[in-house]
Amino acid sequence: MRRAIAILAVLGTGIAGYLTYVHYAHVNALCVAGSKGCETVQNSDYAELAGVPVAVLGLAGYLGILASLLIAGETGRILTAFLALVGFGFSAYLTWAELFRIHAVCQWCVASALLLTAITVLAIARLLRAAPAPA
Repeated sequence: MRRAIAILAVLGTGIAGYLTYVHYAHVNALCVAGSKGCETVQNSDYAELAGVPVAVLGLAGYLGILASLLIAGETGRILTAFLALVGFGFSAYLTWAELFRIHAVCQWCVASALLLTAITVLAIARLLRAAPAPA
């Protein structure tokens, strides 16, 4: 499971890295079929949190998950699950904002949300699988 989480986190790092580039290069994200959803989301009030681009937070989150996989034992498993849960929760909030506040959907954001969902499921399964059986 650790390898699967790592692969998904590398993919997420790529997406978050691309969206970070889009933010700082002041270019529009490439979207399938010419949709303006990505542009609308990237230019919304929800694209930054306390002045920090959400893409940068996502990049830090994915890198944190990758780093946590290098920590052996229960501490590493707990940290991975914690970071995944935080990322999943924040991603769920941003998805809500896309649907009900911004009224536009960014395809890159959806892909990241799906990756974070899968990472969270795997990280929790990995944590529970390693938990000692009750006495």
